Amino acid sequence: MTTALITGSTAGIGAAFARRLAADGHNLVLVARDTKRLREQATELHDRHGIEAEVLTADLAEDKGIESVADRLGDRKNPVDLLINNAGFGNKGRYLDVPMVDELRMLKVHCEAVLRLTSAATEAMRERGRGGVVNVASVAAFVPRGTYGASKAWVVQFSQGAARDLAGSGVRLMALCPGFVRTEFHDRAGMGTDNIPGWMWLDADKLVAAALHDLARGKTLSIPDPRYKALMGAAKLVPRGVLGAVSSRTGRKYGPQ
Repeated sequence: MTTALITGSTAGIGAAFARRLAADGHNLVLVARDTKRLREQATELHDRHGIEAEVLTADLAEDKGIESVADRLGDRKNPVDLLINNAGFGNKGRYLDVPMVDELRMLKVHCEAVLRLTSAATEAMRERGRGGVVNVASVAAFVPRGTYGASKAWVVQFSQGAARDLAGSGVRLMALCPGFVRTEFHDRAGMGTDNIPGWMWLDADKLVAAALHDLARGKTLSIPDPRYKALMGAAKLVPRGVLGAVSSRTGRKYGPQ
C-alpha cells in the first residue's frame, strides 16, 4: 500500500483528497493545526476504508511546523509516495489594508512551505524512482489580483519548472488550479459568498477526481473544470492592463465583503 501526505487535510479540498485516496486504498499522513479534528478524521477514514491514517499536527506558518512535515517526508523507512500541498488561506482586504504580518504569513504557507515540502518529498522520491506531488494553486494565479494571486502564480511557475527539471526521474509534479469551491476557506477569511453566481462553484470531490486523473496522465497543470478552462483561455487574450481592471472590479463584486 502506498502512502499519501496531505496538508490542510481536515477541510475542503484537502478533506476531499483524503476521502478519495483512502477509498482508493492509500495509507495517509494527515497534516493540519487542529489535533482533535485530525484524530477524528483519521479514525473515520480508518474505520470506513481500513487504511492506516497517521496524524501530524503542524502549523505551516511556523518554521517548526514546516520542519516537522519535511522530516516526515524525508523518512526513508516509511516513505511518502504522494504529497498533496493543500494548506492555504486568504486575507480579507485590498493591498495595504491587510497587515504586513498577515501578508508575510501567507507567503510563508503558500510559497516557502510549498518549496521546502516539495523539495523534501521529491528528493526522497527521486531516490526511489517514483512518486508524485500536487501543489494546490488557484485560477487566481492567472489574473493580477493581490498577494493571494501572486503567491498562487508562484506555485504554478515553481511546480511546472520543477516538473521539467525532474522529467525522466519517475517523479511527477503538478499545479492544481481550482476556481471557487465550497469549503471553509471563505468563512475563515471573513469573506462573503452570497454574491458569487452558482455556476462558478465547483464540487470538491469531482475536482479531486479530475486532478488525480490529470496527474496520472502526466500533466503539470490542472484546471479541472471546462468552465474555468474557458475563462482562463479567454483571459490570455485580454491585454494585461484591461485584465487587471476587470480583475479588480470582479474582486470587489465577488470577493471579500
